[in-house]
Amino acid sequence: MNFHLTDNQRELRDAARQFARKEIMPKAAVYDRSMEYPWDVINKGFEHGLMNTFIPEKYGGLGLSHVETALVVEQIAYGCSGIGTAMTANDLALSPLSLHGTPEQLEEFAVPMLKKPQVAGYCVTEPNAGSDVAAIATTAKRDGDDYLVNGEKMWITNASVASWYFLLATMDHNLGAKGMVCFVIPSDLEGIIVGKKEVNMGQRCSDTRGIVFKDVRIPQKYRLGAEGEGFKIAMQAFDKSRPMVAALAVGVAQCAFDHALRYAQERKAFGKPIFAHQAVAFMLADMATRIEASRLLTLQASDKLDHKERASKEASMAKLLASETVVKATQDAVQIYGGYGYNNEYPVEKLYRDAKIFQIYEGTSQIQRLVISRLLL
Repeated sequence: MNFHLTDNQRELRDAARQFARKEIMPKAAVYDRSMEYPWDVINKGFEHGLMNTFIPEKYGGLGLSHVETALVVEQIAYGCSGIGTAMTANDLALSPLSLHGTPEQLEEFAVPMLKKPQVAGYCVTEPNAGSDVAAIATTAKRDGDDYLVNGEKMWITNASVASWYFLLATMDHNLGAKGMVCFVIPSDLEGIIVGKKEVNMGQRCSDTRGIVFKDVRIPQKYRLGAEGEGFKIAMQAFDKSRPMVAALAVGVAQCAFDHALRYAQERKAFGKPIFAHQAVAFMLADMATRIEASRLLTLQASDKLDHKERASKEASMAKLLASETVVKATQDAVQIYGGYGYNNEYPVEKLYRDAKIFQIYEGTSQIQRLVISRLLL
């Protein structure tokens, strides 16, 4: 058991750290207020090789391991998790494609992402089907050699800027999860209607919208896997993506901790820095411990994936612990800052707003507990 990073892994992490500090952090508050999509940062991230890390080397990608990707993602999120979500949503869409895509599909959808900055969307969640994925209502019906898709998706990251989507639909509601089919499709197919940008509590520069599919004709060549395998393919993607979400959460938590630690050494109360008061020092000790535990669990889940082992339980554990940790860490950072922490002129207010979504997207904390408890048996 080796807890040390290789020289290459340290260099990769440090390069991502430098990029986040130099290119992301100075712009985080600006994008939070403007809510504009951070194309300039994404373009620079692409130039630095920090995008689309899962694309295999044989197609021209970096083919980074899950551990290496987690190291990069944590550093990006340290700079801003809204920008980080915009950048890493590609990995969620690319996961099912990399696992089940044909060479032709990879050439059409993955390879172009290596030639210029592009983003993708993962279209699963619906207005009435979030945690209960098996209850999705979007339908796919055979029409000759094609499929006609009708339905509505909601809370889709990168919805209006994506070049292509991963799409999950049902062919037979009576079959539940076994009646589903999934596709990778260009975003400009006729009948795709993208909704308004949603104004969320945090991660405001991330492009989150609803999408309506109205008689969208999808050629059979865009189907991913076989009919009936859609649910399984979508869930396999979560096993790969949940450790990355955990890494995002760890990055935000670490940023909140670093701000709080600095402030606790600068701010004085009753004649000494507030860090000298046990009430504050113990808060920081707990923050540091939970962050380190979350990081190690994230890397363990990633390492199991790199060794081709099933990591459903560890992925859910990492996502659960990291998401709970980031909410508590940012809350405590605001508390340590006191009144200043509640003001948007100081960084921890934004971090607190950004943190909440980690307990919700890619499976709520309750869903993670459900997954873990079932796998215990």
